[in-house]
Amino acid sequence: MATQEERKAETRRRLLDAAAELFAAKGVHAVSLEAVAEAADRTTGAIYAHFGGKAGLLLALLDETSREVGRNTRGALADAPDTDARLRALWHTFAEYADARDEHWMLLEHELWLHAARHPESRELLASRFAHARDLMGASWQGWADDTDRPLPVPGDDLAVLVLALLFGLEMQRRVDPAAVPDELAVTGLRLLFALTPEPARSPTS
Repeated sequence: MATQEERKAETRRRLLDAAAELFAAKGVHAVSLEAVAEAADRTTGAIYAHFGGKAGLLLALLDETSREVGRNTRGALADAPDTDARLRALWHTFAEYADARDEHWMLLEHELWLHAARHPESRELLASRFAHARDLMGASWQGWADDTDRPLPVPGDDLAVLVLALLFGLEMQRRVDPAAVPDELAVTGLRLLFALTPEPARSPTS
């Protein structure tokens, strides 16, 4: 017989899975908590007990996926030998998740932004989430700069703002027009933000 903690964990998992499918397919505002509860074979009371409401449910979904993306990204970056290789790894890891049509991560990111834009009470949650991400990214990139003795073009937390804007903007364009955002163009954009210029072409030897 399952323990109370196991039953709570199962309920949480069922609610998250149901919400991920419905929010990504129909949009947060088109999905009621009753619909999520019905799809999970649970009650709306269970949603409020676990997440406090729709915004909390959506944030929990994103936090869960973001942790997984973060783990994979850190692993890819750790294996990269230099800054240029790290930027390639950063884009490819991000793009793999964004391109996976069976994953709802980026659609949910956009849904959370729309929800916060329409509901001021949710903006603080989103702002805090982005601030935490920027802090981690900025500290990591400052470490790169220290290791290579190559200063960042702007402070790490400011660079994080620009990189996040580029990644999200590229994903939005790529989702509707994949041919417009080839991998090499995305990497070039990141290199420019880090003030890394392409190596000059070598002159042919005589």
